[in-house]
Amino acid sequence: MNKTVKNADEAIKDIQDNMTIMLGGFGLCGIPENCIAALVKKGVKGLTCISNNAGVDDFGIGLMLQTRQVKKMISSYVGENEEFERQMLTGELEVELIPQGTLATRCLAAGYGMPAIFTPAGVGTEVAIGKETRKFMVDGAEKEFLMEMAFDADFAIVKAWKGDPHGNLIFRETARNFNPMMAMAGKITIAEVEELVPAGELDPDCIHTPGIYVHRIFQGSNYEKRIEQRTVRKRN
Repeated sequence: MNKTVKNADEAIKDIQDNMTIMLGGFGLCGIPENCIAALVKKGVKGLTCISNNAGVDDFGIGLMLQTRQVKKMISSYVGENEEFERQMLTGELEVELIPQGTLATRCLAAGYGMPAIFTPAGVGTEVAIGKETRKFMVDGAEKEFLMEMAFDADFAIVKAWKGDPHGNLIFRETARNFNPMMAMAGKITIAEVEELVPAGELDPDCIHTPGIYVHRIFQGSNYEKRIEQRTVRKRN
């Protein structure tokens, strides 16, 4: 089945106001830049965004924060984004901070069709307020675990290095961190790739996300390849 669409605008055409979307990436690596630009252009608003981080002021999800399109942010790390900080402190933006491992596992649970997971992370902290806990025997001792629900996202938007028309994806280096598990978790998964190759060209042993999880794919362009901080030595 050919899942190729023309471009980002076509890929995100049915994303509507008030939907929940997952966005892959780690730091500024593996960001679905083309789809984010298309969402900004489309102007959808009231979005709940699930992502490891919230980009920076002029890049990634930070662009949607500037245009006030995000209602709620569910993330693990949100530093280096002044607009995010301003909206959070003024109450304009609802924020749910989650331990990074819990964020990843809730994505996996959604992909596996599991309703919830139990984790020791967050037990006895603010993260556990209002949530169910249970005790299990671990290594001969009783230990308390926190129940966390699997995510329920309308769309997952990811960025891969290579892909084919069937939706098979290969991620490169750090971009493999959150993208594969989010690709599994969305009701509809959109993948933008740096290189779209003919079906059968990808080595099956190198595929990180099989096409069964991907519904739309297109070749993106003009990727910036940013890094979060750059430090240079001053000249003598």
